[in-house]
Amino acid sequence: MTRQTFFAGAFILIIAGLITRVLGFINKIVMARVMGSEGMGLYMMAVPSLLLIITLTQLGLPVAISKLIAEAEAHGEHERKKRILVISLIVTGTLSAVLTTAMIAAAPFLASFLLTDTRALYPLLAIIPIVPIVALSAVLRGYFQGMQNMRPIAFSQVIEQVIRIALVAFCTSIFLPFGVEYAAAGAMISVVAGELASLVYVIYVFKNKKTMRIRKNFFSALNGGKRTLQDLMTIALPTTGSRLVGSVSQFLEPIIVAQSLAIAGVATVTATSQYGELVGFVVPLLFLPSFITQSLSVSLVPAISEAHSKGDHATIQKRLQQTTKVALLSGGISVVILYVFAVPILSLMYDAPQAAVYLKVIAPFCIFLYFQMPLQSVLQALNLAKAAMYNSLIGAGVKMTAIALLASRPELGIMGLALAICASLMVVTLLHFISVSRAIGFTLKVKDWTGTLLVSLLTAGVAVHSFRTFISTDDLLVGTIISLTITVVFYLIGLVLFRLLPIKNISQIPILQSFFR
Repeated sequence: MTRQTFFAGAFILIIAGLITRVLGFINKIVMARVMGSEGMGLYMMAVPSLLLIITLTQLGLPVAISKLIAEAEAHGEHERKKRILVISLIVTGTLSAVLTTAMIAAAPFLASFLLTDTRALYPLLAIIPIVPIVALSAVLRGYFQGMQNMRPIAFSQVIEQVIRIALVAFCTSIFLPFGVEYAAAGAMISVVAGELASLVYVIYVFKNKKTMRIRKNFFSALNGGKRTLQDLMTIALPTTGSRLVGSVSQFLEPIIVAQSLAIAGVATVTATSQYGELVGFVVPLLFLPSFITQSLSVSLVPAISEAHSKGDHATIQKRLQQTTKVALLSGGISVVILYVFAVPILSLMYDAPQAAVYLKVIAPFCIFLYFQMPLQSVLQALNLAKAAMYNSLIGAGVKMTAIALLASRPELGIMGLALAICASLMVVTLLHFISVSRAIGFTLKVKDWTGTLLVSLLTAGVAVHSFRTFISTDDLLVGTIISLTITVVFYLIGLVLFRLLPIKNISQIPILQSFFR
């Protein structure tokens, strides 16, 4: 099986992440244009329930599979790899069947009483078939990740988004005459189709690239299965705990928001529209630049797990420093762009300039998000998933408490959710940093931070000047493109001048090689 280096694997995932994020935004733009903010609100109300069920189904196994497969490959234990896959497939298959049934039974109660909008039932039911699809796909992707072969993962992500975009306009438009709730269900159907196409591709690659035969003596692989299950659960359960905290938090979020806004006197239709603007329009923009550090985080788990099993602490420190530097540099320009150009971006993409106020509030805190992902991956690779879980639990508690206290105030309303998101991002990232520092003595480089801060402030000044000079209501698109181009070019020149982005040795890995000296 083809295996990539840490840099090559990360580069493949970054390119795929960029493509999928762009395609994902096209998908959301189409949905927003067809369904409006109210339809997006119904869609986003159903998504947290889906994420919760998927988290319970996967049981944290993708990370555990990746880590154990990487260790087995390092020691040439091919039978152990087969056993890991067989046990994982049995566990996820059983859980997906049970939880799919539970979701069908619970959907009416969830829509009517918890989300306070009966129309949410239709997207909830439409998304249920995705559960077994994602369960199987997660096991196979964990295998490829552990083998440090990121190409199938990258291609499957692109395929998923392409199928979504190909179907979303048709699925939403054909159901829209029946109501926005049916259009939201149509959007969910396109999601299911995308995941199914992605799974078919992953299965095809696995059958052609695997180094062992699963079907041959399938049940013989269960010999020693108890020990393998214990090894998987040792890693998976704390990881599940961490992800479950996030999923439960996301599941409870629309419920608490709906109840809090009702207390504040906001009508149900208005609350749904405001929730759609914040969670459907603004939050995805905040996550857009994170494809870089998210891709590096996927490569970090097997790379650091392998180094940790060999006692190679120097490599662990090196990979962590490299990843956090990328997070810092990508985060600096992201904060500037999202804050300064909030109004034109939201106007051009969603025709929702009124949502810019939420983006301006959260944008300065999104830098914490870009650090959070790699730090959590390091904790998981170092067998400290339990610490990551506790940190996430504290952050979720802060977020839910803040929503209940702030969103219920009439003068704040949905802005209370925006402030709660900021608080949660900051708390979880700082706790992750403390946990990593205690484990391996990790410290930040002052030169990188002060240099990036100075360059970002200078870039912000250039961005504001460009905004005032080129952007007008007469030709918003052209003015925005010119302003963004000037801003990004100035930022890159600033990084080079301050020696934060050295231009040398770029022939080995285009673009990214300059980060990794």
